[in-house]
Amino acid sequence: MTQKTDEQWREQLTPEQYNICRCSATEAPFTGKYADCKDDGIYHCSCCAQALFDATTKYDSGSGWPSYFAPITAEAVREISDTTHGMRRVEVVCSACDAHLGHVFEDGPQPTGLRYCINSASLDLKPR
Repeated sequence: MTQKTDEQWREQLTPEQYNICRCSATEAPFTGKYADCKDDGIYHCSCCAQALFDATTKYDSGSGWPSYFAPITAEAVREISDTTHGMRRVEVVCSACDAHLGHVFEDGPQPTGLRYCINSASLDLKPR
């Protein structure tokens, strides 16, 4: 588990990354650098560099955020019940550093039927 002080995270991350990854904020739809990205590679956590999603699982959900039907491994992310903002959602965090990534919904394509709706600021794409 990657553990850093709040000050260390602030030094490492941009203000946008800090607000999203460490404070559970959300970037505006259709504004993230990976929203329309079709490049091949592996998406890593922008905080700790853990591999999170393979580009082969990315699809255009029309939501305005990068969307994937599965994480790279079941252990790469943790899911947490989120009842903020007057709704029931499932938050997705990096299992290695607890960075807020986004949310998962049950309206995705097969083979999983899931839509991991992830903030671009929490990701770093590394080409194959």
